[in-house]
Amino acid sequence: MKVPPRKNVLLAPVTVTPTKPLTPSHLKGLLWTDVMFRATAPLAAVTYRYSHTTYHVTEQTVGFWEYLDRTHGETDYTQLSEEDIGELYVRHRAEERPRGADVLRPYRDAVEHSGWVHPASERMLRLWAGHYERLGMHDPGLREHQPPGLGLEEMLDRLAASGLVLDQRHCGGPVYLDLTRYGMPLRRIVTADGRPNYLACALRELLPLAPWYDEVVLLYDRELDADYQLLNRVLTRLGPTVRRVPIGRVPIDGKITSARHGGWRGHTAGALLRAAAEACDGDGDATGALRLGMRLYFIATLGPGQQQSFRHDLLRHCLTVAARLLSRSGAAAATGTATGAGDLADALDRHRRGHAYVDPYRLACSLLGKGRPAPDPGLLKAVFL
Repeated sequence: MKVPPRKNVLLAPVTVTPTKPLTPSHLKGLLWTDVMFRATAPLAAVTYRYSHTTYHVTEQTVGFWEYLDRTHGETDYTQLSEEDIGELYVRHRAEERPRGADVLRPYRDAVEHSGWVHPASERMLRLWAGHYERLGMHDPGLREHQPPGLGLEEMLDRLAASGLVLDQRHCGGPVYLDLTRYGMPLRRIVTADGRPNYLACALRELLPLAPWYDEVVLLYDRELDADYQLLNRVLTRLGPTVRRVPIGRVPIDGKITSARHGGWRGHTAGALLRAAAEACDGDGDATGALRLGMRLYFIATLGPGQQQSFRHDLLRHCLTVAARLLSRSGAAAATGTATGAGDLADALDRHRRGHAYVDPYRLACSLLGKGRPAPDPGLLKAVFL
């Protein structure tokens, strides 16, 4: 029997800007991507592209950096928590004093030409790397300099060669991504004074990468669906199959709000990890219970939608379930009833549903339910721990 060739898969999740704490919504997307990456890796050649460098030049980030230097220039950010920096970001967004492109240009130039990162965001990324380690998540290069493959003008030239740009800079206007031929609306990607938005940065990163892959998987907040439909259309023209995977945010007390408005005290990644560690204290494999339990909650329990508000009690329940699953899995391994590596590939493949990537929700749910066999230790180690 001829074995089909392994496909090349690019996972390109939306990037969280290092300006505020990781919230339940952020954790959900990150854990979802991590399980997808680790579960797909045994079946395909997978690249997990997650570059903070690419998106540092957006106004959301450099505008915050300029605000910090203007109002808190002498601050030692190495002593601040992620919540402390997040509070500064909330104040910045409440200021409502947008700065011109000339004021922000030195920050963008520093990012583009030297890979510079403001000390506040450097501190945030260092803290996030600690969260990734505790959760057992693959680090795709949080603190590495990973510039996009195209400069802004190079990206616009490529789009223009395909007739996908409406550039009005010659008459003092902005630059639009033009997919009107497909019945899609114009979308501004660069302001009249030269400020690129998130979509422009995504195009700089993904246009040169997409042709090298059989399948490109875009994971993003549902609120960004309009932009990702445009991105899907552009990348599909380059050859790969493009899959969009929208992931719903996690309401807190029934409300979905942006992190820039605050309201995340007690719900940050650091706070949740501290509470989870206390809940797992005394378990035989406390680290494993924390890692598996967090994935069971944010993936299997919350699901792809955004109907359920965050609940501490359900998270604690998932941590308890995780401890039981690990105990049963260990017992199966001790008695020699655990499955082998060949069965691992089969177990993962059944959750692909016609695409190259493994569906994290289906896979996580497969661990749960009465009458299920003990989870394969190899599967847990490869994907969930």
